[in-house]
Amino acid sequence: MMGEKMVKTRKVGKYEIGRTVGEGTFAKVKFAVNTETKESVAVKVLAKSTILKHKMVNQIKREISIMKIVRHPYIVRLHEVLASRTKIYIILEFIPGGELFDKIVHRGKLSERESRRYFQQLIDAVSHCHSKGVYHRDLKPENLLLDVHGNLKVSDFGLSALLQEGVDLLKTTCGTPNYAAPEVSFFFENHDDSFCSYRCSALL
Repeated sequence: MMGEKMVKTRKVGKYEIGRTVGEGTFAKVKFAVNTETKESVAVKVLAKSTILKHKMVNQIKREISIMKIVRHPYIVRLHEVLASRTKIYIILEFIPGGELFDKIVHRGKLSERESRRYFQQLIDAVSHCHSKGVYHRDLKPENLLLDVHGNLKVSDFGLSALLQEGVDLLKTTCGTPNYAAPEVSFFFENHDDSFCSYRCSALL
């Protein structure tokens, strides 16, 4: 009983940081609570040394700038950005329902009605992004979260780009191979066709 209560927490600004809820190659996502409002938030923690080592400074700046631009009911909201001597803390809306991908894996194919609802919400969010000159470039079930009401929330703008004056077509190779369009042949070198088919068809 005593061990259950001894959960390590620390404060960053007005936020009390708790357990890890997600982990990527370059960042950890922690659950946190705003001590002033008692609101739950997610905190993306990045080490400055890692950002410098992998030359990600411009990418992180762009991600933060883009998330300040896109404000929409179906997009994860950026609250603020804090920094210490060694780390950057990106404070985000906490989405408790997890990834759409996990729901698909757990339940199998979604019903047509449910898929249609998610698709409408996704298109609404994407349309808003495009109206702001923002292109996500890594849309996939793993980056689509579900809130407490079961609504979709687009997340992870790490590979997103802003519209550039005089540029009609972005040519950067990015995204996730298993979700790339079939005609983009270079994405599909050395991948498992059956796995790709399963993950893509699971949405239908």
